[in-house]
Amino acid sequence: MSNDARTDHRSTAAEENPSPRSGLAASAGAEPLFPTGSGQRGLLFIVSAPSGAGKTTLVERLVVETPGLKMSRSYTSRPARPGECDGVDYNFISRERFESMVQAGEFLEWASLYGHLYGTCAADTEQLLARGQDVVLVIDVQGARKVRAAGVRATTVFVMPPSFATLEQRLRGRSKDSEPQIQRRLQVARDEVAAYSEYDFVVVNDDVTAAVERLHGIVLAERARLPRMQGEAEGIVRTFS
Repeated sequence: MSNDARTDHRSTAAEENPSPRSGLAASAGAEPLFPTGSGQRGLLFIVSAPSGAGKTTLVERLVVETPGLKMSRSYTSRPARPGECDGVDYNFISRERFESMVQAGEFLEWASLYGHLYGTCAADTEQLLARGQDVVLVIDVQGARKVRAAGVRATTVFVMPPSFATLEQRLRGRSKDSEPQIQRRLQVARDEVAAYSEYDFVVVNDDVTAAVERLHGIVLAERARLPRMQGEAEGIVRTFS
């Protein structure tokens, strides 16, 4: 199974399951999810794309080639597939525990798809960011909207296939879905690509190596912004006194 196939479940076809506490920010009097402290916190990146656009493959290569960047690992209530490892591909937990985490407001974003639940744990993400680790979430359009709605600062990137025909070819080439499933994914993709304007950056995955280089450039650019570099820059300025 291809790397990208592992995250196809996070499509916009996910059923919405709102709860009174769908995120930590929904709690009355709750602290900001990822407050800015005096230390150098990590940066949060979000990468979204239609199913089959290659987002997971790109991000997995990106984190290998980019020191200090880590891909967040989602939680899911579905059983592990052959070849998948708990704590590597996903955090595999029972449905009961997942629903308990939802009720406790522990997910930054979550969704239900094909009878299984998937989500990003807010505490896990915060722990990494607090250590100064840059984190990338590979989530769908709906998940990205939930993160924005929670007021979490993030740099967002939308990965697009070169064309609809290319996406269809990739989906059929994977040979993992039935024809009705492929048609459903293609319909969802039509809706998702229309949301590209909600993102800070757009990367066209016409070539994997080139697309990874574009993503790498975005990470480097965000790391060089003034708020991130101000402390180091001021230290250098003092040496001129």
